Amino acid sequence: GYAADLGVVTSLDVCDELGLSGLTISSDDNCLVITGKVSFEYDWGDYDPGTIYAGSPNNTTNNFTVLDPSTPLDSNHGDVDAWLKFVGTADSDFGPATATIKLISENNTGTKDWSVGIDEAWVGIGDTTMLMAGYKGSIFNSGDDVPLNYLGLFNSSSVNTGVGFNTDRADTGGDVIQVVSNLGNGVSVGGGLEALGSPFGMLTGVGVLSYAGDGITAHISTAIGPDQKGVVPGWGWKVHAGFTGAWDPIKVVAAVAADETGYWDALGSVAATFDMFTLAASGEALNDGSWGVGGSVKAGITDGVTLNLGGRYFSNTGVDEGTAAYTVYQVEAGISAAVTETITLTGAVGATDSTVA
Repeated sequence: GYAADLGVVTSLDVCDELGLSGLTISSDDNCLVITGKVSFEYDWGDYDPGTIYAGSPNNTTNNFTVLDPSTPLDSNHGDVDAWLKFVGTADSDFGPATATIKLISENNTGTKDWSVGIDEAWVGIGDTTMLMAGYKGSIFNSGDDVPLNYLGLFNSSSVNTGVGFNTDRADTGGDVIQVVSNLGNGVSVGGGLEALGSPFGMLTGVGVLSYAGDGITAHISTAIGPDQKGVVPGWGWKVHAGFTGAWDPIKVVAAVAADETGYWDALGSVAATFDMFTLAASGEALNDGSWGVGGSVKAGITDGVTLNLGGRYFSNTGVDEGTAAYTVYQVEAGISAAVTETITLTGAVGATDSTVA
């Protein structure tokens, strides 16, 4: 009773009320969240993972770099990637209203004039059901497909890690209007019109069904749309499905992607963690008969220091590319050390080579 008479009022910061954390700046009714990242890599020597010495110089096979054996490597270079993201949020009668802008600069090699571009610029409103519009990434879920072994897989790496497509149709992201709804029990659905900024009013319809819960994440995504680059007239489609399951000490990943050309790309991966060691194995296959495997051992030496030993192999039939069949392998040993909560140093030594049929 006496405590009530004191008139003590406990108030929360608006960021806390909106469930936002991190580096924030707030006023009475608005919250600004700032995030970012800077990474630097320097390569020296002739160790160039993923390079295949086959055919004529500077051709492309399955998105690998293909060089003539006599072509010298120029891998003595540095690379800086950076991004900075601002998300403003305010409460409304329809749920949190947000405005997002993300600035990005990639693959800078020491030039004085860095090119900085806008990677995201969009607004959204809603809570369990959210409406989003502007320039942003797609709701097409292409996750749950990262190999669990240390080096990953060759074809997986060539399609930005995972399983990919062989089509320029059904372009996604860019200028979009999207709706995503949480149905409860871990199930969510989404739909949208994307690539609205393409020439002549071309657009892509996107739909996705996702689940997350009980150590499992899974999804199936579809997209149908026209040829966005004007190369092949007509409409096309693509599908991506992925599954990740974690049941201590086992983790499993499985994924497949396909499109209207008859192309398909699938992979599976499993990892097992025992005390300080993690063993992982992965495999991938494509519709033309090409395949790859990979494996690794990870050991936690001390707190913050990790040792990785891994290898991967890929056999390409050359059918789809019209080139000679080839094989390529890579082995590597790497060590990483967390020197602070936000800075990690890594180093690696390895070998890679290829043969042409």
